[in-house]
Amino acid sequence: MLKIAGNIASLIFAAQQNPLSHYWHKITDRTFTGVYHANAFDLAMMIPYFIVLLVLATYGMHRYVLLYEYFSYRKNVPGPQPAVTNWPRVTIQLPIFNERYVIERLVEAVSQFDYPRELLDIQVLDDSTDETQDVARACVERHAVAGLPISYIHRANRQGYKAGALENGLKTSRGQFVAIFDADFIPQSDFLRLTIPYFVNPEGGEKIGMVQTRWTYLNSDYSLLTRVETILLDGHFVIEHGGRSRRGTFFNFNGTAGVWRRTAIDEAGGWQHDTLTEDTDLSYRAQLKGWKFLYLPHIECASELPVDMNGFKAQQARWAKGLIQTAKKILPKVFRSDVPFFVKCEAFFHLTANISYPLMVLLSTMLLPAMIVRFYQGWFQMLVIDLPLFLASTCSISSFYLAAQKELHPKDWLKTFLYMPFVMATGIGLSVRNAQAVIEALVGKKSEFARTPKFSIEGKTGSFAAKKYKNKAGWMPYFEIALGLYFASTILYAVRNENYATVPFLLLFVWGYLYTGVMSLSQSWFAHLRFGVNAPEMRPASTGAPGF
Repeated sequence: MLKIAGNIASLIFAAQQNPLSHYWHKITDRTFTGVYHANAFDLAMMIPYFIVLLVLATYGMHRYVLLYEYFSYRKNVPGPQPAVTNWPRVTIQLPIFNERYVIERLVEAVSQFDYPRELLDIQVLDDSTDETQDVARACVERHAVAGLPISYIHRANRQGYKAGALENGLKTSRGQFVAIFDADFIPQSDFLRLTIPYFVNPEGGEKIGMVQTRWTYLNSDYSLLTRVETILLDGHFVIEHGGRSRRGTFFNFNGTAGVWRRTAIDEAGGWQHDTLTEDTDLSYRAQLKGWKFLYLPHIECASELPVDMNGFKAQQARWAKGLIQTAKKILPKVFRSDVPFFVKCEAFFHLTANISYPLMVLLSTMLLPAMIVRFYQGWFQMLVIDLPLFLASTCSISSFYLAAQKELHPKDWLKTFLYMPFVMATGIGLSVRNAQAVIEALVGKKSEFARTPKFSIEGKTGSFAAKKYKNKAGWMPYFEIALGLYFASTILYAVRNENYATVPFLLLFVWGYLYTGVMSLSQSWFAHLRFGVNAPEMRPASTGAPGF
């Protein structure tokens, strides 16, 4: 009997010495419950902290709503394109600004369109201020001599930026429909034969104001950054566009790789340049006028991703600022309209989603003080309250992008799990630059249209280090690096106090801020750094349209 008692005592002692048991006892120990009392400083810290967490969790939960809509309304997809007997005239607009490396590639792709040439009206809308003018003009003249109906239109000023160029081109356009391609896109030859039939469909085609296709990427596996960009954009084009279009809520033209009905542009008030996302602005105005939009994910249009961190950050900041500007301009009209309530709700979440960036920065600055306060309140409360809110904010992101990759790559989507920490960390790292853009939009500060430089990089080949158009880093990367170091100290505090559950989340902040900051300052040093995966195969869209 004594021996059995001794064995039991030994087991209890061993369990107490087990690290996991010790940690569990620490976070569930209620011995000093009621001893701690919150003071004014604690309340001043914790109330904003929980408000920010709650708002971020709400936007995180909205991603689950999009996932639900995408899968629940999967039958609401466009059918095959109908037969066409009389093909309409189409204007093709190619807006460019200092795109010397890619303009010839774009014009060459458009020249291969399998569409009656007598029904084409191609415009190169050039606002360039460098040698791109000579390159583009010579390219247009060369193709015009070969019989391509193409014209070169150059503006001496950038009034209205891209929207101004498109508006100026419409003054001399002759097409009933307008297809738009940015300089870094390479549309396939049957692009118009696949999209135009939906407009002339006798069963409701006359109500369609815009058709948007899905982007694919020439240089997805050029680097870790481009792989992350691919996952981010696939989430937008698969789940966001797919969910909204299937549910019947408003979604936007992406500025390129789409076709507009000219009448829809005019009735919506034309291109306006009081926001940096003129495409989303026009999209909402047209849909408020009653025009229907169609998303065709089975039709793909290849594009080039930004390969330098500063260019990527400039692009994301422009989109973040532009959407908030559009929200201020459009949401009051949406709320006053007679569209269904669920359409208004989705419009609100769509246009205001970028408010999460300044909230993310605010949360970053509050995490360490909040951890200290929560330490005196007890770890159990942190696990019960804080952790679920964090998971609502973060797990929805991973679920969102993993679902998109599974839809696109059902055979090898599991490898996306390897990239998810980098995707989430990069999103955190972008928060500083995007927060500045959002705040500028909220206070009404205007800024010029910052173009995204492209360098004609396809697959894993090519380099941008010796080419023009790279964006300057500015002071922002230093602040990002400082935040990364701040979170490194936060991790040390968490480890010293055995708060191991928070370490994985804090590591995302450290990696995100340090990665974006260091890469912004020293991008050219890493021009030859590559991520070792195979280049993707560009899959042509299926087609049943007749050839010319």
